[in-house]
Amino acid sequence: MDELKLAELKSLNETAQYIVIKLGDEQYGIDIKYIDNIVRMQNITRVPKVPEYLKGVINLRGEVIPVMSIRLKMDLPVDEITKATRIIILKLEQHGTIGVIVDEVREVVTLSAENIEKMAYDGKEGKINFVNGVGKHDDELISLLDLNAVVMEK
Repeated sequence: MDELKLAELKSLNETAQYIVIKLGDEQYGIDIKYIDNIVRMQNITRVPKVPEYLKGVINLRGEVIPVMSIRLKMDLPVDEITKATRIIILKLEQHGTIGVIVDEVREVVTLSAENIEKMAYDGKEGKINFVNGVGKHDDELISLLDLNAVVMEK
């Protein structure tokens, strides 16, 4: 019985760090463990015959990295490139390295398990759910992105 209580206490104290990004007027969180690098917007070389949300590739220190628009993937308006626009380089087990364009990188927040509401997903709508939870931080809500769903081929 004591071991069970100890395990429950540990899970309550578990925390994760998220980079808070902006897409339009919404705030989203990306788990920091997947982030390899954050770079300024740069010239993206188009690649023919790929879905519209795949913007092309960039050369980052000799590595060719595909770059996608999360906005287009999520059916949001087209990216407006500003001084705040960044490309976040993600390293994902199933998908390798990929860059995603975000409007702005805001801050790093630490969320404990008790401040994260997991989203129930029934899959009936046939729509991919890009958000797997909502985090509460300083009276603000941050939609937590499910990166595997975001980068999955449509």
